[in-house]
Amino acid sequence: MRGRASGLLLASLRRRRGAFVRLTGWSLLQGVPAFLSGWAVARAVDDGFLAGRTGTGLAWLGALAAAVVVGAWATHHTTLGLSALVEPLRDELVTLVASGTLHRSARAGRPADTAGVARLTEQVEIAREAYGAVVMFVQGFVVTVAGVLLGLAALDPALLVFVLPPLLAGLVLFALALRALAARQRAVVLADERMAESVGAVTGGLRDVVACGAEDLVRERTGERIEAAAGATRALARATALRTASLGVGGWLPLLLLLAGAPWLVQRGVTAGAILGAVTYVSQGLQPALQGLVQGVGGSGLWLLVTVGRIAEVGGPAGAAEPPGREHGAAAAPRGSGVELAGVTFGYARSAEPVIDGLDLVLRPGEHLAVVGPSGAGKSTFAALLAGVLEPAAGQVRLGGVPVRSLPAGGLARHRVLIPQEAYVFAGTLGENLTYLEPGAGPAAVDAAVDAVGARALVERLGGYGAPVDPQALSAGERQLIALVRAYLPPAGLVVLDEATCHLDPAAEACAEEAFARRPGTLVVCAHRISSALRADRVLVLDGARAGLGTHEELLAGSALYRDLVGHWEVTASPTRERSGSRRSGSALRSSG
Repeated sequence: MRGRASGLLLASLRRRRGAFVRLTGWSLLQGVPAFLSGWAVARAVDDGFLAGRTGTGLAWLGALAAAVVVGAWATHHTTLGLSALVEPLRDELVTLVASGTLHRSARAGRPADTAGVARLTEQVEIAREAYGAVVMFVQGFVVTVAGVLLGLAALDPALLVFVLPPLLAGLVLFALALRALAARQRAVVLADERMAESVGAVTGGLRDVVACGAEDLVRERTGERIEAAAGATRALARATALRTASLGVGGWLPLLLLLAGAPWLVQRGVTAGAILGAVTYVSQGLQPALQGLVQGVGGSGLWLLVTVGRIAEVGGPAGAAEPPGREHGAAAAPRGSGVELAGVTFGYARSAEPVIDGLDLVLRPGEHLAVVGPSGAGKSTFAALLAGVLEPAAGQVRLGGVPVRSLPAGGLARHRVLIPQEAYVFAGTLGENLTYLEPGAGPAAVDAAVDAVGARALVERLGGYGAPVDPQALSAGERQLIALVRAYLPPAGLVVLDEATCHLDPAAEACAEEAFARRPGTLVVCAHRISSALRADRVLVLDGARAGLGTHEELLAGSALYRDLVGHWEVTASPTRERSGSRRSGSALRSSG
């Protein structure tokens, strides 16, 4: 969890190096008072007040006051510059939450978890505030400690002996405490989520609870969640004792050592002003900086790691809304439209039987493959793996020699297009819907795609490309025609139709599939009718984790499941449906009877 959170935060920071460098520059200027504080006090005492030159002492104190003003001015600009780092991270996390929820809902076929989105969005706000605090505290600590140590060395190197060892010991103790604190902080977040989920479920079903007389049972189960959340919070509070101890060792022990060692320092020739300056450095610079670091990293920093890690786990893969390995410009463009699956295995849970198990498959550029099988055999899973929507547990899917999952998400549609069974049409003009994946398509290209797919009658009925579209007023078949034209337009090397024609009649289905088969590139059709298999070069038969591959004739001879599927289609297909299919489909089916 911490690794994913750290990776996401570092990726966001790398994308904004310029803003971070500017922020560092203001932080260095902000550290000027820390560097001058002890030195100015020492000079004011030794060269001014103790030497009888009051004016000189006041001048040094005035210089310190001017440095404080400069530091305050720099702090103002540092705070303003922080937004250039914090706000983009917030936007990335919100995008990660929303896109992850949509992907899970699309795969599971269930409504979006809006309550989960609300909880994660609240955590995004926590992460946003914590990220800003951590950047400020860590940068402030580094700049201040560097100024303090340089100032002590300038006064007298012997002073470092009393300050540096306890400071390092305190930082080591704090680092050791962070691991325990992180585990307890994560337990608090998870307990709060479970409590909110339980209370939300009870609130939505109060009437049923009362009607069934289940008040005591619900009270007991909800109380357990509440008590678990309280216990996690108490455990976190106990762990903060280590954080307090590190502050005492690193911040207060140097001050005690300086005071106790003052006689020895004086004997070595260290002036009273230098000792007083060292005390100023520790009390006014080191202690506040260390306290800010301990409280910031030990409080806000842990919240940041835990919440961002939780968002990465639940919202989607790490990388600011990009799947693993899918970084902009990380992969070369595919060379051709050939597809290769090597040892691909996928299951929806570790304990579940794999849906796809060790599948090896090579599709030649321009080949037309049909995927058939009974309901639940894994056809949609195969399509999602092929398109890079799902990541295999083992093995790899390559398009044109390049792993599909490494293709940049922003331009993925230019290399492959996936059309699912439930076609998506949005409120807008018909032209906007058709050119969604190819915004630069001209009228001639759109006309050619519409005619090729067989959607001309639909375009005329709706009133042309400029007509507004009401998705609710369209039939499922009309939505599929719009999605098919949309998929036909971009020059993608791979087109995957996951039962994308199931709501069309056989004649319209044949027209659309033959149009895609004529189009350059590789075509994969997850078929709901055997007629789709008859139009393909080869057929992949899926039956759970088992798979068979061959031509229609080869599978008729060698696959009992395929013969059953063909026979079932022959029995259920009406005479009208048979006549509306392609001649090749009808003759092939009659010869197989």
